[in-house]
Amino acid sequence: QLQLEDSGGGLVQAGGSLRLSCRASGRTFNTYAMGWFRQAPGKEREFVAAIRWSGGSTTYTDSVKGRFTISRDNAKNTAFLQMNSLRPEDTAVYYCAADRLGVGLRDYAAYDYWGQGTQVTVSS
Repeated sequence: QLQLEDSGGGLVQAGGSLRLSCRASGRTFNTYAMGWFRQAPGKEREFVAAIRWSGGSTTYTDSVKGRFTISRDNAKNTAFLQMNSLRPEDTAVYYCAADRLGVGLRDYAAYDYWGQGTQVTVSS
């Protein structure tokens, strides 16, 4: 079982950067694929990025490709989402999640554990 704590959100101007962190408790972090999702007010939760257990494979939604980078440090039980060139439309609550099977990485229903969310607000 994992407990996830995500952090690093805040208020930033358009064009700025933020780095989100997701720290996991539990000894099996390195066996889980990790994902980031976001949910804006009045919208459904959407996939942002995911990384497999080894860190060797990543996937992104088209709107963040080239701007966001997902990574992980298994020794520190932490996953990261580096967000550059932020836009107002990136404003949302961002959630990290862990997927034991590592299939369906873009599907929020595939994930077993979730962080509490961290607010990202990008002003224009």
